[in-house]
Amino acid sequence: MRVFGYVRVSTLDQAANGDSLETQKAKIAGYAMMQGWEEPQIFVEAGVSGSVPLADRPQGKALLEASGKGDVIITPKLDRMFRNAADALTTLEELKEQGTGLVMIDLGGDVTSNGISKLVFTILSAVAENERDRIRERIREVKRHLASQGIYGGGKVPFGYDVLDKQLVENPEQQKTLKAMIAARANGDSFRAIGEAHGMQAMTVKRILDRHIEKPVKS
Repeated sequence: MRVFGYVRVSTLDQAANGDSLETQKAKIAGYAMMQGWEEPQIFVEAGVSGSVPLADRPQGKALLEASGKGDVIITPKLDRMFRNAADALTTLEELKEQGTGLVMIDLGGDVTSNGISKLVFTILSAVAENERDRIRERIREVKRHLASQGIYGGGKVPFGYDVLDKQLVENPEQQKTLKAMIAARANGDSFRAIGEAHGMQAMTVKRILDRHIEKPVKS
């Protein structure tokens, strides 16, 4: 039986979290020692966001390719390894089919060989996905607040504005177009009709106008 470990941190984790790579590796080595297993070969994913699926991460892909029947993979925490519930459960089923064990230390053991463990795994996977959605929403709220203050918070620049010295400044031509689209929509014109009048797709018009509901255009 071969024993593998998987650890990951993003840049933000390294700066603000005590759950460092060395801490994670020590937990894996300690667990393997208590089980009487050989020293694990640890795959280290440094500076990679948890939003990337395991199989699309360089070391995650290498780990999945290296492991096989009879092997065991150890990871300290659910959110170190998986992007969301779908990623977690898909990988879990693949590992189970090929006969590879997956130990989640925070869940207390191998989640591929115990029905109760799989139930807990499923629930916690869903919780982790929900938490990640909440984080994304908080980021969107911060960006909306910054935009309302005229500050560029990153991402796509809103239609009607340019970025100058990290500040959102109005683009006169786009503002003119934007006001015309808003007036047309208020008059009952369809997104398609507005788009045809301004050389845009209907969905593009909808996205632009939806965004500016929250940040009214200056008159």
